[in-house]
Amino acid sequence: MAAPVEKGNIVVAIFYDFETGGLDCTKSAATQISLHAVRLDTFEVMAKYNAYIYPYNKKADIGKPKRKVLKNKYDAEEEEDLMEYSSAALDVSGITMDLLYKQGKPLEDVCNEICDFIEENTFPVVASNKPFMVGQNPLFDNGFMQQIMLYTGVWSRFIKLVRGAKDFWGNFQPTQLDTILLSQLTFDNDKSITTWKLEAMAERLGIDLDDAHDADADVTATREIVRVLTARMRSQSAGGTEVGGLSAEKQEKLRDHFKI
Repeated sequence: MAAPVEKGNIVVAIFYDFETGGLDCTKSAATQISLHAVRLDTFEVMAKYNAYIYPYNKKADIGKPKRKVLKNKYDAEEEEDLMEYSSAALDVSGITMDLLYKQGKPLEDVCNEICDFIEENTFPVVASNKPFMVGQNPLFDNGFMQQIMLYTGVWSRFIKLVRGAKDFWGNFQPTQLDTILLSQLTFDNDKSITTWKLEAMAERLGIDLDDAHDADADVTATREIVRVLTARMRSQSAGGTEVGGLSAEKQEKLRDHFKI
């Protein structure tokens, strides 16, 4: 699929979220990934991508493509080399190892499909307006994005598709919008707010959040939080009028359920 043909310097945001087998991206596995591509002029959801990830091993030679080897669920050696899949983390997301073995996609396929998804949903833009990543506490998710892309050797492709820059150490860091910071900018004067969790912000803005800790549900809520707050900013800048058809009002549930 080719990139959108519509002309104009339209910026796309890639909203994303991982479910994982633990909190440490150096040890724990990514179990589910969801991405929504949203054009920022209208906040139209252009496309969605969801995938469970087949259980994979730890990798010492990071950055080199992984050989495809037929896996056996009951291979004891493979089980010993697996990334961490803690029962506590799996319980939170409702994901089981059996589900990952049955419905999970190979890690390399997922990484290339992520890049395909971003590429296919990018309008012709100048380099400074490439798509940027959006998430709820995206520093956490970025660690897992780096892990899976480096494990499969796809990182060099990924960094050409998204906005970002090299840090002091020469490592590329994607540009990311954190909805926690956006919420704090909006509501820090409201002393009744005691948490910046996704569920709390969604409730504060009248946004429905089904199946919290499902990656697709969390991305939908994250997207809607940004849409509502952006609509408020644009309304203020236009003197209180609706801008470009973007409304700050609660919308109907838009989420396509991603069954676990």
